[in-house]
Amino acid sequence: MSLKERLAIWTGWRAAPPHETRDEAQLLISVELLRLLAQQSRRMPYPVGLSAFFMALMAALPTRSAWPVLWMLAVLGTLLLRRHVLGRLPQLDHYPVSQRMRWAVMLSLLNGLVFSMVLVFSAAISDYERMVQTILLLGLCAGAVASTAGYLPVFMAFSGPVTLANGLAWLTGGAGAHATVWQDAVMGGLILLFGFMLRNLARDNYRVFCDSVLIRQQQVKSNQQLRAALKQTEQAMQAKTRFLASASHDLRQPMHTLTLFGSALLRRRLDEDSLGVVRNMNLAIDALSGQMDALLDISKLDAEVVPVHPKVFNLGHWLGRLQQEFLPSAQRKRLELTLICPMNAYVETDALLLERVVRNLIDNAIKYTQAGQISIVAERRGELWQVSVRDTGCGIAEEEQQKVFDEFYQIGNKERDRAKGLGLGLSIVSRLVDLLDLHLQLESTPGVGSCFTLGIEAAEQGPDSQLDETGDARSLRGLKVLVVDDEELVRQAMCTLLAELGCQARCAGTTREAVLLCMQQAPDLLLIDYRLRGSDDGLSAVRSLRNLVPALPALLISGDTAPQRLRDAQAAGLELLHKPVRADQLMTAMQRVLTGVSHVPRSAREAEDVRGTPA
Repeated sequence: MSLKERLAIWTGWRAAPPHETRDEAQLLISVELLRLLAQQSRRMPYPVGLSAFFMALMAALPTRSAWPVLWMLAVLGTLLLRRHVLGRLPQLDHYPVSQRMRWAVMLSLLNGLVFSMVLVFSAAISDYERMVQTILLLGLCAGAVASTAGYLPVFMAFSGPVTLANGLAWLTGGAGAHATVWQDAVMGGLILLFGFMLRNLARDNYRVFCDSVLIRQQQVKSNQQLRAALKQTEQAMQAKTRFLASASHDLRQPMHTLTLFGSALLRRRLDEDSLGVVRNMNLAIDALSGQMDALLDISKLDAEVVPVHPKVFNLGHWLGRLQQEFLPSAQRKRLELTLICPMNAYVETDALLLERVVRNLIDNAIKYTQAGQISIVAERRGELWQVSVRDTGCGIAEEEQQKVFDEFYQIGNKERDRAKGLGLGLSIVSRLVDLLDLHLQLESTPGVGSCFTLGIEAAEQGPDSQLDETGDARSLRGLKVLVVDDEELVRQAMCTLLAELGCQARCAGTTREAVLLCMQQAPDLLLIDYRLRGSDDGLSAVRSLRNLVPALPALLISGDTAPQRLRDAQAAGLELLHKPVRADQLMTAMQRVLTGVSHVPRSAREAEDVRGTPA
């Protein structure tokens, strides 16, 4: 294959005009060749100079002439000239590459002519010395294949004169020193044949050189494209995270307001019809809130702010509670929900996070099973307890089994039925399984059903570590609460709910207003939004208010689920509630903060928030 064909193949890899791209490729090869010649020019003077010295010494001893010495000095001068000029050629960008290549050819020709002059002395040396001289010259020609990358103009400029003069010296009987015999003729012919073979070898070597240059260049371009694609992917992921955080915040604000007003209405005396409307409204808000919580769970897990607290607990009692909780949902679809688990089954892991995993698996099984049964089975396998959730649902095709763990991916829900969630349940399961270092296996057959199996580290029997349970909030009547939020509707809704709870609530929209109210009357508790107007924010506001009222209990409330916000709140040591906040959730959190409990098991409650509602 010719160089033009190879360039044509390479140009086919790129979307550019053919002639322009071929010229570009040829220019690239020439530049790389100049770099190679410059590199070799710094290395070759030493072995070549020693060879020249040895050949000059062989000619000088029998003749006692100064000509061999002068020839050796000419060789050394040529080598130094090539080293100086070739070493600078790659940096001479103000000269065209073609002109610099011509200079390299001319220097190579000068080097070849000077070396071929050594054969003038062949008449004065013995046949043995002539043979050594020939071997050295042919060795230099062979070495030129590599030192010139086989580029024929440069290679032949040196090898041509040397090979031709060497062959003619044998054919003419040592430049006329004696009559030519058949051995001399054969030797001369072999030298010329060897020179021809070296030419073909050089040509093949140059093809390999061109291929390697073009392949390296293509790899560089591919790496650049991959880095650009990776950067775009990272930017897209960051944009997605920002979008989810912004969308979550903007949607949670009105939902939070509705939740507060709805909770306040439930605490008023209403007739049965009005009470039913309020209850249905709150159910709809709770359903939407559960879906928003799934987005929050993704943000928390991606932010790596969910700690793991392993505990030993009885697996049978724990699964039995989950079975009873999901039994009504299964019965409404006329599904049988069974549990098989030995009472001596003990495991060691984070029970709160594991509960979220199993909840999502059971919830998914109920959603995608229309008839039959769902079985929860726990079996001992070596050092692990394997908990399987099996169903007789629609099943998952093999090509879909990895996709179901992707965010927002759902099978058979093209219409995006809200009853089937957002498609985040198994994505959260995948993240939690990695966090807990569990083993998750999926086996499924379309039309038969699916089986999700968790491998949990077994533990020795011991006292159960019960989950932290917080009872009903104590009476909050008479509690002085300062509410800081930049949205007036949220402030009104929060103050309305706090009034229904018997609290004395005052509201502020900025840190400055809150400081003024705090100077008039010190509050017992601070409820503050994370994001306020402009550069104002809840964390700095808490610091300012605590300068006036040291150790002021505070609760952060936010609709922002960005990972960095979660890290900042955790680093500040403040409990963070996410909008929309239910009345019972708010009352419980207020009690924790007032009693100082929140500063101790804060990390455990972070995990409890992740447990949430199945997605």
